[in-house]
Amino acid sequence: MIDLTNYDSLLAPINAFLQCPTPDEWVNEAKKPEHLKTILIDHLLCELKAGQSAMYLIRKYAVDKDSAHNLLDWFKPYEDFAYRKTGNLASLKGKSNISKSIMAKSHSPYSQDLIDKMVLLIKEELHHFYQVLEIMDARGIAYEPVQASRYAKGLLAEMATHEPQTLIDKLIIGAYIEARSCERFAKLAPHMDEDIAKFYVSLLRSEARHYQDYLTLAEEIAGKDISERVQFFGKLEADLISSPDTDFKFHSGVPSL
Repeated sequence: MIDLTNYDSLLAPINAFLQCPTPDEWVNEAKKPEHLKTILIDHLLCELKAGQSAMYLIRKYAVDKDSAHNLLDWFKPYEDFAYRKTGNLASLKGKSNISKSIMAKSHSPYSQDLIDKMVLLIKEELHHFYQVLEIMDARGIAYEPVQASRYAKGLLAEMATHEPQTLIDKLIIGAYIEARSCERFAKLAPHMDEDIAKFYVSLLRSEARHYQDYLTLAEEIAGKDISERVQFFGKLEADLISSPDTDFKFHSGVPSL
């Protein structure tokens, strides 16, 4: 069994940030061999959606028109694969690095820091997408679209509808999604085949950094204490994770199958 002792200091802030741990009932269901396909496909799509969320943020708030087009071009091969069933492992190889420049709007009120953090996050999420696909390919698991769980939708439904609070809320939600992903990879790793376990452990540092990056950006843009809003979304996130859920997915609640 894989040893996570060396990651205690990395996981401690994550576990303190989240308002509840993943229920044992979810872990017990997730480790069953018959759920591996669902876990891997949903994880694959979660990586794409995480990258898309970061891309939409900087397209809307921070970059010039040419950069906005460059970002769409960057995602096209992945979206073609996931939504249009074109492309394969070979055609996606090496596509996670963007060669075109991403420039800030000349009068953007948001810092270059937003662009820098989100572009790095996108590169990592798209690379992780490819790595999940490699694991699926090695096991002969064919990709097929799956419906998204209630999780992200439930969080996004409570966003404010006025700026800059909408952006701040999006960043806080991003922090919770990344933190929960990190926590779940750590929970699952000891129960998975060695290659998947090592992959999940390799993701812990990046997911932990992504959570912190989102939270730091939310604080910077707010320019004031956001702890009340962080607590609000933390409670909502914990409710989604700890309540019964009939749809088993990577971010689902207590299995009620």
